[in-house]
Amino acid sequence: MKKIVLIIPVIIIIILVMTIGSQSDEPNTKNEPNFHVTLASPEIYENGVYSSTFVLEKGEYFFRFVPNGDSPQILTISLEGDNFGFSENFKLNGTLHETGISEYYTWDYDGEKEILIPSQKEISLQISPNGNLKGSVSVDIIRK
Repeated sequence: MKKIVLIIPVIIIIILVMTIGSQSDEPNTKNEPNFHVTLASPEIYENGVYSSTFVLEKGEYFFRFVPNGDSPQILTISLEGDNFGFSENFKLNGTLHETGISEYYTWDYDGEKEILIPSQKEISLQISPNGNLKGSVSVDIIRK
């Protein structure tokens, strides 16, 4: 009986060590942005456009936005790389939610949000809020 009492904690410790070890070998990158910017100030823009350059590996990506009611109505995003181009005019869309005691809106941008990068590329990104330099919005590019 004493052997069983000693074996059970040892088995639990072994399982915990193996679980923790396997988790640390592979980083969790799901939904972590490969690119992120929060556009919330006119100083971020140069001549009304935000620009950045970064590298994306081969793969499928998508845009994620965190807008609000003051965000730009139209957000134009262009990506360019060697033999690669993407451009979309995203339109801000508010959805009314009615509960028994309140009404509120959620916001998102409508448009083509998926991008296929055929091989590793240096990407030049431009984001134009089409004149609305004060409305805030966060933009992420995330690998699927």
